Amino acid sequence: MNTQFGEAWDFLFHPPVAHRGLWAKDGAPENSLGAFQAACKAGYGIELDVQLSADGEAMVFHDEDLERMTGVKGRLRDRTAADLAELRLMGTDEPIPTLMDTLAIVGQRAMVHVELKTPFGEVGPLEQRVHDILIDHAGPVCVIGFNPYSHAWFADRFPGLLRGLDSYNYKRAPHLAEEQRAAFARLEHVAIARPHFLALSLDMVDDPRAGAFRDKGMPVVAWTVRDPAQWEAIRPHCDNLIFEGFAA
Repeated sequence: MNTQFGEAWDFLFHPPVAHRGLWAKDGAPENSLGAFQAACKAGYGIELDVQLSADGEAMVFHDEDLERMTGVKGRLRDRTAADLAELRLMGTDEPIPTLMDTLAIVGQRAMVHVELKTPFGEVGPLEQRVHDILIDHAGPVCVIGFNPYSHAWFADRFPGLLRGLDSYNYKRAPHLAEEQRAAFARLEHVAIARPHFLALSLDMVDDPRAGAFRDKGMPVVAWTVRDPAQWEAIRPHCDNLIFEGFAA
């Protein structure tokens, strides 16, 4: 056990992590309380996404736009938490949960990977709200995300919180300049983020640069694995997986 992070460090390696909870097309929707309950019951870790409502609440939701998951047009960030609580996910009875409600349901039953969907240039408000919630959570937890400046915010203020930098090949990232995309693809933003582990897409886990970080003691978690064959192919290059669509 890493004494700085306690059991959260051990849970980086096992069990596998259910992507947006243990959801299914004919069952609980992604990022729903039902999907998180199912992951806990099955003994998996949980990955989820958070972004801020108009009134500053950390909501568990992936897309910037509400339409795919709720049928309602418009951005989540333009609605209050109370307004969002009235919407339902994929025609079910499942509401859009808050991070606070989610962690209350999960408790100590699962390691939670909280992915912050912080836009570039907007670091601070979401990070602070997430920290204010996590400080009272008794279960194992870490924060992940693609914005290296979000990680730097935590590293400077709350270095004891376990952090994992998300990354991929950045071939499609219109929000970034070409030079920045290339630098991120080379994992040069690790120096900015100062993470404790890497959460890498399948096209990055066997990159020699990722291997070099891993050799120096920085674990690698792979995403998103969608069948057992994918996992077997990448297993030598990583320490755990974020999965969906099969029993890991």
